[in-house]
Amino acid sequence: MSNHLIESGMVSFLKDKYLMLNFDDIRWENLKGAYRMPIDLRPLLRKLAADEAAWDELWQELYHQGNVGEAAFIALPHLVRIRREQRRSDWHTFAIAATIELARGVNGNPDVPAWARESYDEGLRDLAHMGLAELSNTPDQEHVRSILALLAIVYGARTYGRMLVEFTEDEILELERKAFGDSAE
Repeated sequence: MSNHLIESGMVSFLKDKYLMLNFDDIRWENLKGAYRMPIDLRPLLRKLAADEAAWDELWQELYHQGNVGEAAFIALPHLVRIRREQRRSDWHTFAIAATIELARGVNGNPDVPAWARESYDEGLRDLAHMGLAELSNTPDQEHVRSILALLAIVYGARTYGRMLVEFTEDEILELERKAFGDSAE
């Protein structure tokens, strides 16, 4: 990364580890969201950072019926930053990260832009580390499933991650019953 980009404010540092798109960068205005239309996610990310309810809107803009746009990949490091700063127990960040990663590059979805790949990958890894650290103190089953899904995906077990993301517990229990019979309990 050139010093010119850093000095011009085109990128920001997160915990001195990796770069992410600065909120002053005009590229935000042209990033496509899940509806394949340009969406500027900065207002929603700021809303989330201010502890305001923004997750419903963010989910809609980042992922819709299997679709993601490049805006999701650019937003992810910011979602990780916000989660780290808030230090609040919440399943959403793990679940949306797992969902975005599963949709990346399939069924007509784009891949991460080359200029954002490092920050996206590092964001996923950092979030996985956060999940490992909080797993033993996780308050509810949905939170546990979201963390486990992301961990599976980040550490190469995508199929298991997909099962945790896309199937309810009742559906998984039905699969278990069909595979092992009623004595699986």
